[in-house]
Amino acid sequence: MYQYTDFDRQFIRNRAAQYRDQLQRNLRGELSDDEFRPLRLQNGWYVQRYAPMLRVAVPYGEISSRQLRVLARIAREFDQPSAEVYAAAVTTQARLGTTHLPVGYGHFTTRQNVQFNWIPLDKSADVMDLLATADLHGIQTSGNCIRNITSDALAGIAPDEAIDPRPYAEIMRQWSTLHPEFAFLPRKFKIAITGAQEDRAAIAWHDVGLRVLKNAAGEVGFKVLAGGGMGRTPVIATLIREFLPWNQVLNYLEAVVRVYNRFGRRDNLYKARIKILIKAEGQRFIDEVEAEFADILAHDGAAHAIPAAELARVSKHFHPPAQVEQEQSAMDSVATEVAPKDAAAYKRWLAQNVHAHKNPALRAVTLSFKRLGFAPGDATAEQLNAAADLADQFSAGEARVTHEQNLLLPWVRAADLPALWYAATALGVAKANIGLLTDMITCPGGDLCSLANARSIPLAEAITERYQDLDELFDIGPIDLHISGCMNSCGHHHTGHIGVLGVDKDGREWYQISLGGSDGSTLSGDAVPSKVIGPSFAASEVLDVVEALIDTYRTQRLAGENFITSVRRLGLEPFKAAANAVRHETREGGQVLHVHLDTANIATD
Repeated sequence: MYQYTDFDRQFIRNRAAQYRDQLQRNLRGELSDDEFRPLRLQNGWYVQRYAPMLRVAVPYGEISSRQLRVLARIAREFDQPSAEVYAAAVTTQARLGTTHLPVGYGHFTTRQNVQFNWIPLDKSADVMDLLATADLHGIQTSGNCIRNITSDALAGIAPDEAIDPRPYAEIMRQWSTLHPEFAFLPRKFKIAITGAQEDRAAIAWHDVGLRVLKNAAGEVGFKVLAGGGMGRTPVIATLIREFLPWNQVLNYLEAVVRVYNRFGRRDNLYKARIKILIKAEGQRFIDEVEAEFADILAHDGAAHAIPAAELARVSKHFHPPAQVEQEQSAMDSVATEVAPKDAAAYKRWLAQNVHAHKNPALRAVTLSFKRLGFAPGDATAEQLNAAADLADQFSAGEARVTHEQNLLLPWVRAADLPALWYAATALGVAKANIGLLTDMITCPGGDLCSLANARSIPLAEAITERYQDLDELFDIGPIDLHISGCMNSCGHHHTGHIGVLGVDKDGREWYQISLGGSDGSTLSGDAVPSKVIGPSFAASEVLDVVEALIDTYRTQRLAGENFITSVRRLGLEPFKAAANAVRHETREGGQVLHVHLDTANIATD
């Protein structure tokens, strides 16, 4: 993985020092909250329902054991609200029926970052200093700028990968960080990149999606998509360039973002994303980008073309770790030295959580952070430390945050799988549910987020508790269930085979159900937004609705047919009828959400 240079380290230390100065001015009353807001946002600090939330950047998901331990320390020492704030939060949550409000944990996000939800703002500069000691920061994880660049969690190791996208992602990260022209765009801007045949990075759902490939002549370049996004208006990205030479990617991105910065709307928050501009302008947008690109090349393009030597320098950081580089002996099967009583559980874990590797002697292994008693993607300080130990022992000190809110170990020797399984089982992260119903994507929802219309976590917990039987989960088969607490779609409900969206009806929690979405993976097919099956359901009905949808699939599926294939073959009507059959609440029956919230005086984001 990429190692910071002295310049990189000094850069983030300086940034942390600058932030500390401005925070002190704010705390002394010399800088108003409104003036301080853009400064904290572009350093990753939001203010949420009860306390600040920090989003830590994990570029393209790669994280070291050392960094995991620093995150564990932050969870343990800093993710602790004051007694007054916590008491107020507990009182409010009790009115909603929530009896457990955990603190002291990190949360893996769908864009491969890590969030903390309870750090007091007056401790935020101390946290930034601590992050800097491990080459971490929150720069541009928020605000109207180019956000963290994401990639396939299997980048560099997937057998179906033609070209490793990580060196290009790193070069783009360096280019976009504090780019002076793109610090205040009309709206946030997200880039994803993959080099594999299967799209595991959801590139069609991003502002810019890149696929690195070779053309018929064997030249390396990019297929460029633009204008994808979820939220209030889900849009699949448009192909704007079939092939772009690899060394021109910064110049071309410059052209795309420059056109967006010039013509994107700033008068309407809901129409400010690039997807709205491209949807409105179509070919005219593409023509404008090509004209801007030509102008860049004619003037200063040579200075910003990526030199082959620079690509080679960065690529060296992404060679396999020395500990596993010599592991090349082919292994057609993996080690099976487990106790007879454990054989069935181990076999299931191999089937669901262990992934093929470019190196036949190695495997990638997903640690499941979708388990009973925890919100999806949450990891306590102790679990983060233990995950770091597993990374050191089994994966050359490296891990990856996945799009699905889990943690992946990319460098596991096949011979070590039994030992890893036992260790992960002891930690509680060996649940063989990767890709199954309980491996759901879920946003923090109304328990924590000030924007949410409804809670996501209690619903996820109820579904997880209902579907604990692995025999049943394996019979249901692969399925993507995604839950968002509001239209911002942080839970990616648009891409779910089953999507759940929290909505507010007269101050009460209701949930809209949709079916048939796809993120672009092989299982799901081409990227497409899910379709709403009808009026929303009361909170008390949603678990029954999910059961009805699953039961309909199980009774009407063909042999070997998975859920998403059944939905597309049968259409929405049988599922809609099954869902409507369990309605029992009136509009007045939903759970009250919007009780009085005694939040911080600083305006929420």
